[in-house]
Amino acid sequence: MPFIMITVLIDMLSIGLIVPVLPGLVGRFTGSQVDQAFWYGAVTFSFSIANFIASPILGALSDAHGRRPVLLLGFCGMALSFFATASATALWVLIAVRLVSGAVQTNAAVANAYVADISAPAERAKRFGMLGAMFGVGFILGPVMGGLLGAIDLQLPFYAAGACALANLVYGWFVLPESLPPERRKPFTWRAANPVVSLRALAGLKGVGSLAVSIACSFLAQFVLYTCWVLYSTFKFGWGPAENGWSLAAVGVMSVLVQGVLLGRLLKRHAPQRLVVAGLLSSSVAYLLWGAATQGWMMYAVIFCNILGYTVQASMQSIISGAADESSQGQTAGAVSGLSSLMAVIAPVIGAPLLGVVSHLPRGDWRIGAPMYFCAVLQFIALLVAVRHFRRARHARPAAAPTAAPST
Repeated sequence: MPFIMITVLIDMLSIGLIVPVLPGLVGRFTGSQVDQAFWYGAVTFSFSIANFIASPILGALSDAHGRRPVLLLGFCGMALSFFATASATALWVLIAVRLVSGAVQTNAAVANAYVADISAPAERAKRFGMLGAMFGVGFILGPVMGGLLGAIDLQLPFYAAGACALANLVYGWFVLPESLPPERRKPFTWRAANPVVSLRALAGLKGVGSLAVSIACSFLAQFVLYTCWVLYSTFKFGWGPAENGWSLAAVGVMSVLVQGVLLGRLLKRHAPQRLVVAGLLSSSVAYLLWGAATQGWMMYAVIFCNILGYTVQASMQSIISGAADESSQGQTAGAVSGLSSLMAVIAPVIGAPLLGVVSHLPRGDWRIGAPMYFCAVLQFIALLVAVRHFRRARHARPAAAPTAAPST
């Protein structure tokens, strides 16, 4: 377990390094903020679509040939893509490099499979939490370091990220053991590598149903936020890489604090359904306030006040996991991951053009918050669907089991 935790930490550190500076690098090849928003959306889309298609393929390959070689392939591909991104001399080169990067960067999914391989069923929840903490720590440190290095030179974080990926490659080659023994491997099939097949099963899962729509809206809002955050704060407040790095680190700190410390205590007092509703309501308000913010400090105030918003994804995952039987937990988790990847593909197609339409407005104008207002609408739709789903489930339960005491 310590081996894979260190691997994930270095991996997320390298990814976090480039987040505050990639929009600025795209801006070097464009002549206006409108073009910058459009081409940043294109660069982000190229990564997401390649990742959506390649993730199940590499996952199936890891089932057939082991986790270690697929992880090593990912580290090697990441290192090359970071160095190539730093050296890009044209937009088409940048898009091509991000396509390749998205195709090989599936380390998070393979790391989850690695933990499942080495853990008894009773230990998995705790160990997935430990792995999630490493994701959070890496995403706290990475954007801060990327912002500080990017303030010196926009290309420097990419070289640093490439060095981290190379360090992970060397570490994995000499230290990381294989987790999947040959007798537990299964042959590669293209059906298992189809990213669409698992999505069909999610909506049909008993106890989930329409909640899949709520999950999709919530994921889409989250990825639109990730797509637009750096450019939005740059256009509206004039932030540079350092300011964006610190703001992203604040999001990471709150995510780790709430999910790693507070969530367990909240779940002891409140049902996951109640946390989902409260969290979606809190997030809807947060997106509205981010869009309406006129000064940078207001963004931090909303980040730190939106405590319940950080409980939504974990609470939804708990509900979905409870709806699936023991033999289909992995398939169900894969379906949720596939849905997340699909929303990551759609987000830049919507978020970047929305930002481009308002990018000509003067700093501080409330209309620059258009992508945030769109996210607020998505979260409110997710809230309405979730409330309706939970009410139907509550009414159906006594009907299905009339002898049972009604829930309170």
